Amino acid sequence: MIETKVTENGDHRVLRYGIVGVGMMGREHMLNLAALPGAEVVAIADPHVPSQLAALSLAESSPSGAVSLQVFSSHKELLDKADCDILVIATPNMTHAEVILDILKHPKPHHILVEKPLCTTIADCKKVIAAAEARPEVLVQVGLEYRYMPPVAELLRHVKNDALGRIRMISIREHRFPFLVKVHNWNRFNENTGGTLVEKCCHFFDLMNLISRARPVRVMASGSQDVNHLDELYNGKRPDIIDNAFTIVEYENGTRAVLDLCMFAEGSWNEQEIVVVGEAAKGEAFVPENIVRVGKRDGGRQRVMTYECFDNRIKYEGLHHGASYLEHLEFMDAVRSHGQNPPSVGLYAGLMSVAIGVAAQRSIILGRFVELDEVLLEDFVSNEKAQN
Repeated sequence: MIETKVTENGDHRVLRYGIVGVGMMGREHMLNLAALPGAEVVAIADPHVPSQLAALSLAESSPSGAVSLQVFSSHKELLDKADCDILVIATPNMTHAEVILDILKHPKPHHILVEKPLCTTIADCKKVIAAAEARPEVLVQVGLEYRYMPPVAELLRHVKNDALGRIRMISIREHRFPFLVKVHNWNRFNENTGGTLVEKCCHFFDLMNLISRARPVRVMASGSQDVNHLDELYNGKRPDIIDNAFTIVEYENGTRAVLDLCMFAEGSWNEQEIVVVGEAAKGEAFVPENIVRVGKRDGGRQRVMTYECFDNRIKYEGLHHGASYLEHLEFMDAVRSHGQNPPSVGLYAGLMSVAIGVAAQRSIILGRFVELDEVLLEDFVSNEKAQN
């Protein structure tokens, strides 16, 4: 068992969680919290009755059962009637801004963990940041949990310790399966997700920002919808989300990064491959193999170190190889610290991961490099409409 981390004021109380949105990811959060000592899910909110019933069934199978679990049809009802310390937002992307803003307006402070992406537009991200700044007693963490995957965290440690020297190039490949089926298939359309490079790839743009330790300045992308969802039709509309792309990001310190995304590559040994090349060495992380490789330039191929990475704090692996569990563990520590420890993934990180995705989506439309300031100073949705 993990021992509850003791803060200076000795805060050992059980933290009460509410889950807003109990589709696939909401229920995944329930499973993670069920394995986390000191956490108790006391309320859920979702207008979709089958999702409510699935969450209740999941809670009933947990050691504590579902006797005290309150069920609501809306997040506003939960805010008014449930007694929660932390709210996890796992609703569809396009609803994040509204839900966060309602929570921040509520008289009672609720700490917030919001699933990625923070919002689907820059304008909404800015509204959320402004509202959060007006409620400094509320902690808000963005669910960019890929940085917690053990091999990725180990590679980040090498970067932080300057073991690779000055970072020059970052290459990330995600070759995976198509988007999963969600409630009412909301994730089939750009207007709901922000676009594939926002919805899926904000994780990788966040990693690029962490590794480069610099501000992104411009983005170039090429992508298309070539294979997935072409024969699907929803209320007379065909899905418009891209399923493959290359994205180049240039940073103000000269670092360059590239993302290679393919969502019809189920026949891959690893789903994610992250390569970082510095002036002194090269580091690689592979998921789900949990392998890290590091080789110095002066050692050559024969001196490359290869080792497996594990984190013994993980009590539930789940869909993200234990990353969601570690995300909750660290956010719980931030909440227990009563402001002494800030959330490890803050709103600015959430904004910048979305901004690169928005710039990449726009680059595909316009066929040119897009400066980050273009999207940070104006709303992409409004600009896209102006182009059509």
